[in-house]
Amino acid sequence: MAVRGPTSNELKFPVSHLSNPPSQNQFFVWREFLWGAVAGAFGEGMMHPVDTVKTRIQSQAIFSGSQNQKSISQMVRAVWVADGLRGFYRGITPGVTGSLATGATYFGFIESTKKWIEESHPGLGGHWSHFIAGAVGDTLGSFVYVPCEVMKQRMQVQGTKKSWSSIVMKDNIPVKSSLQMYSYYTGIFHAGCSIWKEQGLRGLYAGYWSTLARDVPFAGLMVVFYEGLKDLAEYGKQRWIPSLDRYINNSIEGLVLGGLSGGFSAYLTTPFDVIKTRMQVQGSNVRYNGWLDAVQKIWMIEGPKGMFRGSIPRITWYIPASALTFMAVEFLRDRFNERLENDNTHEVTNLSIEKKGSIQEVA
Repeated sequence: MAVRGPTSNELKFPVSHLSNPPSQNQFFVWREFLWGAVAGAFGEGMMHPVDTVKTRIQSQAIFSGSQNQKSISQMVRAVWVADGLRGFYRGITPGVTGSLATGATYFGFIESTKKWIEESHPGLGGHWSHFIAGAVGDTLGSFVYVPCEVMKQRMQVQGTKKSWSSIVMKDNIPVKSSLQMYSYYTGIFHAGCSIWKEQGLRGLYAGYWSTLARDVPFAGLMVVFYEGLKDLAEYGKQRWIPSLDRYINNSIEGLVLGGLSGGFSAYLTTPFDVIKTRMQVQGSNVRYNGWLDAVQKIWMIEGPKGMFRGSIPRITWYIPASALTFMAVEFLRDRFNERLENDNTHEVTNLSIEKKGSIQEVA
């Protein structure tokens, strides 16, 4: 009796099983970590001068008091006159280092965590899963980001050594040691070692909870805004301009929608950013004993305007930074997915059996 092999109509290979094997899924997630790290560092490096101006504006009250605070144009001119171009790039090394960690965990955990949330907790699907995934990713990145942020911001307000000497000296007399003013930092390693020696782990993680209070809602809001704007854009294209996909690819869409989502989120979380900056920098004129103390003093001394101080340079930083980040990630996703689809198509073609009786009959 002959045993006949299956025909082409009988032997089927589900494409879904071939397109996403476990090894490729794991590789895809690790690529998301890599893309996020590169994109985050790139955005920080490009927009660091704007961040320096924002940090100086937010922190000037704790060095000179709330009176006669400089505007954006005045601060730009002051940094240029005192420190030149170098002043705008003080603290860029810890800034880029922190953005590498945050970008990697943010995009990596958005891609992996939101799928797990949607599958294990269907009630938290949609925008809730996006918010939670973004918040979790940013929280994990904070263990590296916060010490880097402390070093970066202190180096930003210091400027050059001559500028910092003029801040910590009054009428050629050093400020009181009880104010715990820190020394001038020559670089990231000197800054880290000095803070550790003078204040220990607590100094490196100064303002940690205020950083989370800012970044967790910011990270969650940004991905929710981004996904919501993508849904809105897709609906608009299908309803009114179906042919728009020919002219606008995912990279351009990521550029525009990423910038908008970053700008909205940055403005809404500015008060948390002000508190974080003040607590991490600390000054000779005003000092804070905790998060609630900072909120109370800023509100009493400077009012609502103080809580939103630096909002314009913050938005100016986040719109292009977020736009470039999301554009880069969408571009890499498109390129990677296109290559993956081509590889899978080739694999399915090789595995398919096109002719009847291709498996020899066995007598």
